[in-house]
Amino acid sequence: MYDDDLAARLARSCHEPEAFADVVRALSPPLHAYLARRAGADADDLLAETWLRAYAARRSYDAARGSVRVWSFGVARHVLLAHWRRVVDLPHDTAAHEETSDPWPDVDDRLAAAAVAPALRAAIADLPAVERELLLLVAWDGLTPTEAAAVVGIPAPTARTRLFRARQRIRERLEAQPQVGVVASDPTRGVSS
Repeated sequence: MYDDDLAARLARSCHEPEAFADVVRALSPPLHAYLARRAGADADDLLAETWLRAYAARRSYDAARGSVRVWSFGVARHVLLAHWRRVVDLPHDTAAHEETSDPWPDVDDRLAAAAVAPALRAAIADLPAVERELLLLVAWDGLTPTEAAAVVGIPAPTARTRLFRARQRIRERLEAQPQVGVVASDPTRGVSS
């Protein structure tokens, strides 16, 4: 389903609530994957919470600020951050929370090259939280840098700069490790800018 169609269905859902089901069907798989990579077994509950919040906030959707897909990822991110605050019982400082609520221990299986996995995992885990989230939204969740910027709440040019820096840091770190060798030549291959 194209985003224009999703936007139309979301708008129609304000008067015809059943139209919201089409949005849910179209976007649940990528949102569930996003949540599962970050919260594991809690993903189903978090997806349900995401859709409850999205339904309640559907009138606030503004197409000028991004696509329905980006808007829904933003809702999911807020649900995830609230979940982490509940689980870890940290202060409501998002940046501090993201640093201590790192989902990386659950993602080793997602790394493609076994020889690179430990080095790549460490390099990505060492990135600042926002850079790591941007990289994952682009590489794993298939968002464009502009869409990822909207999800994390920063300007698109800033996101592109942070993505460039993140890729450069990872590349440098992998190239410095002799056991990684040729595989490190482009660790972010497939990650569009």
